[in-house]
Amino acid sequence: MGEKLKVGIVGGTGMVGQRFVELLDQHPWFTITVIAASANSAGKTYEESVQGRWKLSTPIPDGVKNIVVQDASKVEEVTSQVDFVFCAVDMKKDEIQALEEAYAKTGTPVVSNNSAHRWTPDVPMVIPEVNPQHLEVISAQRKRLGTKTGFIAVKPNCSIQSYVPALHALLDFEPNKVVASTYQAISGAGKSFADWPEMLDNVIPYIGGEEEKSEQEPLRIWGRIDDGQIVKASAPLITTQCIRVPVTDGHLATVFVSFNKKPSKEEIIARWQQFRGRAQELNLPSAPKQFITYFEEENRPQTKLDREIERGMGVSTGRLREDSLYDYKFVGLSHNTLRGAAGGAVLIAELLKAEGYIQPK
Repeated sequence: MGEKLKVGIVGGTGMVGQRFVELLDQHPWFTITVIAASANSAGKTYEESVQGRWKLSTPIPDGVKNIVVQDASKVEEVTSQVDFVFCAVDMKKDEIQALEEAYAKTGTPVVSNNSAHRWTPDVPMVIPEVNPQHLEVISAQRKRLGTKTGFIAVKPNCSIQSYVPALHALLDFEPNKVVASTYQAISGAGKSFADWPEMLDNVIPYIGGEEEKSEQEPLRIWGRIDDGQIVKASAPLITTQCIRVPVTDGHLATVFVSFNKKPSKEEIIARWQQFRGRAQELNLPSAPKQFITYFEEENRPQTKLDREIERGMGVSTGRLREDSLYDYKFVGLSHNTLRGAAGGAVLIAELLKAEGYIQPK
């Protein structure tokens, strides 16, 4: 690959930022040169800035411990040292939008873990195996922002990774109605049991804003580009319930689906097992070899057993059977902080590099 691209992590001290640090340590294509966060963390070493709040089970990588954290609001200082940035800040929506656009306008690509730009019409929201063609809208975005090389690309909500890939593999059969209930880990809220003891022995049947995201974001992913904008698809109709459960990592979904062209159970399983996307075709470093794994066992997938499949970047399905109200029902599972958050964003960056959208400055 030659010289590695220089990466900045904006919002590098939070839980998702910590995942970025972990995943980019020893990455074959990218190397961390800047970590930026709020003014409160600026000036400290990275080790000092996360002391007492490092949330991962793996230790802080040695290569970043002594990096001095920079102020994320000082855009020019950060961008002068990097080829592109990952963004995972905890701010208000309008503040995130302004910050990410400021970075992009310097000619710096931004791969965002935030939700702020998911519905900006010319910003691609990408699952690399599902809708890589949406990257083509970047040319329109660059014109709007007045930059030749900068842009923003975002990853979708973590919960939909547990069922959208499974449905995407079946689009030829024209799914028309979907009911999905997601059972979401506490790390999706940036929490651990140490700082959220109320979740022990508890289930909370509400996650703010999550159901609207889970119902609408799949339609944007399956949408089309029209006149420099992404227009969301009109089908299938999706309704969801999103529930917080006492699990560290991993979002599980129970899914009911009907089709215009009902496939056989064997056809569905074959589509899942054979599905390969652009990430697999390009053999990207973070791409799972087997994107969707189907379990024949009646009690799989299980969150604790199967969330780490394919280094946390695979999606697993199981319990496929016919239903009395819908055509079929099944269970899906994905790792929310790997495939669903930082890992998914790293995979997007790899796709952007492979397709020529991210280059050395």
